[in-house]
Amino acid sequence: MSKHLTLVALANTPIPAELNTALIEHAKVLGLELTKCDKDFSDSKYFSARWNCPQALMPEARVAMRDIASVHNTDLAFLSSGFKPDEVKVLAMDMDSTLINIECIDEIADFTGKKAAVSEITEATMRGEIKDFKESLRRRVALLAGVSAEVLDSVYQERLRPNPGAIELLAGANAKGFHSLLVSGGFTFFTEKLQQQLGFKQAQANTLEIIDGKLTGKVLGDIVDGAAKAAYLEQACTLMDCHKKNAITMGDGSNDLPMMHGSGISIAYKAKPIVKEKADAAFDRVGLDAALLLIA
Repeated sequence: MSKHLTLVALANTPIPAELNTALIEHAKVLGLELTKCDKDFSDSKYFSARWNCPQALMPEARVAMRDIASVHNTDLAFLSSGFKPDEVKVLAMDMDSTLINIECIDEIADFTGKKAAVSEITEATMRGEIKDFKESLRRRVALLAGVSAEVLDSVYQERLRPNPGAIELLAGANAKGFHSLLVSGGFTFFTEKLQQQLGFKQAQANTLEIIDGKLTGKVLGDIVDGAAKAAYLEQACTLMDCHKKNAITMGDGSNDLPMMHGSGISIAYKAKPIVKEKADAAFDRVGLDAALLLIA
């Protein structure tokens, strides 16, 4: 089977001709001949251009091409020849810093003056420096013991906002009949509200123990980590009678990688370097709804 790729440029402004020249020249250095598709695509919000590449690219080449695109204020995606846009049936995405603008646990901690301590663990975990997500979460939640449960609502009302394009992405996914799955290492207090607000078909996350109106510093039941996220995606695909290659996945941290690996399109949204390197698409400029252009 052919291993060719389609390169897709996505931007908030028209794609400059200089990007076409730069990508083609870099491909020549690699011994490849990029062929630009005749038609550039734009909708009311984004601009897009495509190139055909005769073979798969090494990770270093993908990073270099993304760096070239970045100079021209453009994001870049790599679609494999085996990807069939019309066969996508599932959208699965992370919550904190992907669907929404914050890490909820950090903001809860901020109300208690412990944000720095919690954020330090969060960042190390996202970068993949702390390998055991369950232990990382337990350590962070323990720092929240005694916090009033009312703080959760304050975080939701005052600080949490869907990231650009989130509302449009969910509307588009649901219009196409996708099974939309919000799967998070965060907390059900927030995922359940976002499921109702944005129209996710399913939401999975961790449950904070609350006794007498205060957080106990413990999580109830099994913790949703990277392996659990991948398992929930597999269950969603089974429900929709499809394969993981028929799913779009979106995340920003290392615990999203098991879910993203092997999906039809994996999208890193303003993500850590380890995630961007492995993802098919890296969105640093365009909104979440630009994903819909990849399946147009």
